[in-house]
Amino acid sequence: MASDRIIECDVLVVGGGIAGCMAAIKAKQAGAKVVLVDKGFVSRTGQSPYVDSHLVFNKEWGDDLSAWLASMSFIGEYVNNPVWTEIGLLDSYERFKEFTEWGVEWACNPDGSYYRRPSPLGVTKTIFMGPIQIPTLLREKAKAVGVRIIDRTMIAELLRHEERIVGAVGFSWKGDKLTVFKTGAIVMATGASGLKPPSWPIHNLTGDGDAMAYRIGATILGKEYTDPHPTSAMEPANFDFNFKFGGKSLDKLGPPKGAMFNAKGEPVKRRGTLYMDMEFEVHAGNAPITFHPDREDLEPRIQVGGGAAGMAVHKTEGIWPESTDCATSIPGLYAAGDSLGSMASGATYSAMGLSSAHCSVTGARAGTAAATFALGNASVTIDDALLEQARTQIRMPAERVGGFSPKWLIQTLQNTMMPYYVMFIKHGDRLAATLTMVEFMRDHLVPKLTAKDNHDLRLAHEARNMVLISEMRLRSALFRKESRGCHFREDYPYRDDKNWLAWTLLKKDGAQMQLFKEPIPQQHWPDFSVPYEQRYEWRFPGEEEHITRLNAEAADLHQQQA
Repeated sequence: MASDRIIECDVLVVGGGIAGCMAAIKAKQAGAKVVLVDKGFVSRTGQSPYVDSHLVFNKEWGDDLSAWLASMSFIGEYVNNPVWTEIGLLDSYERFKEFTEWGVEWACNPDGSYYRRPSPLGVTKTIFMGPIQIPTLLREKAKAVGVRIIDRTMIAELLRHEERIVGAVGFSWKGDKLTVFKTGAIVMATGASGLKPPSWPIHNLTGDGDAMAYRIGATILGKEYTDPHPTSAMEPANFDFNFKFGGKSLDKLGPPKGAMFNAKGEPVKRRGTLYMDMEFEVHAGNAPITFHPDREDLEPRIQVGGGAAGMAVHKTEGIWPESTDCATSIPGLYAAGDSLGSMASGATYSAMGLSSAHCSVTGARAGTAAATFALGNASVTIDDALLEQARTQIRMPAERVGGFSPKWLIQTLQNTMMPYYVMFIKHGDRLAATLTMVEFMRDHLVPKLTAKDNHDLRLAHEARNMVLISEMRLRSALFRKESRGCHFREDYPYRDDKNWLAWTLLKKDGAQMQLFKEPIPQQHWPDFSVPYEQRYEWRFPGEEEHITRLNAEAADLHQQQA
């Protein structure tokens, strides 16, 4: 094997979407030597190239902060983190102004004012971007300020010496050298998790950041809230159906509106936000589901779930922040965007454009904080034994003579995790059975993966990470013994405010995965003097049957509040 390529920097940013580019720009502007690395091509990977909407709060436009926060907590079913929700809103206008300065165009009304679409459920308003893709502008800005960009290089292992981050190791698509990054701080901006579904653009987002951080001891936000983006049964990869970029009339911006009908011709209620209405109909035996858009230029289509299979609701997964500067539990390790488990949205996606806005906000915060940390702390030498361990782990599939193909393992994992009765309509028995299979993959198949070239080596490490993330998702779903938002348990089919106004966290404990609750501060609880049916939307089948019990529990919680 050829000798390693060594790259030294103050801040290493992993992931080249909106969050990663913002982190790199801000770290460089703070005086740090910055390297931005992506396993694809910065500005062309992940979800960022498809972004067309942005949530911008500005009190000078008449926006009411208290009303926006209350609306987002209601839609998120009170398990959002209002601290991070508020940060995202208050910082959003500054990021909006920067984007405008850098060349982003915004959809405008005929009078020249910004076009802002009101939320169908709440009071938030979303602004839409023009035809120039924002990641392209961010890449250009990062290069202009002096960020070193390295494309098509996968970071596979993080290096932690005692209590702090000291570096990372990865490999490119060509050659047999590994690349060792010696750095004072790392910003993880690798995006969401996924199982390489055919529709929603997360085919290269495989939970790499969460998996690497978990392996070195970071705390991870649980992944029980499953993203329910649908897609077309006939054209699952035709993503253009959902998003219409600039140059279109205002009524064609954003996802199309319309109505859904089941196989009986009965309307399927749409609650104005991403939710599992379709999955409940399928489970009841009423498939197929047909979506009829309210636009003449779009044809009806048979709609199926799983378009974003393996992804959680935006901001409900990721590395858990220890502070509002995006620092994690490991000194020197920061996270941003969908890699940051901020819980800014909640059990459902609470406002269109929240994700892109929060990526820009947390990217800026993480980059600045990482630069401050790196410049304020002496560098640490990477231990030879630690580095050799990482080398061995990364090269293992390439060194094997025989074994299992990573493509085969990925397909096997997809077939195990993607069925609607595992991913969406959950039951403890089915989750436990699926977990048994995923544990077998983890213990028997992953160690025997083989790679004939660097492309296979990337797939092998993605498969390893996807198996670990699947275990996290299953254990988190088993741990949360209630139903809330985009997490439904048939064996616990109602919300349990008494026990589950809490966030699910997990971390490595020796060879085991430890799960625990982080209680939501009481000042962020819903108002239990209000009847249950006013605190929550009716969402779950048979939910009304539990109303007497739920209101009785609420009376006890109201006494605690008083």
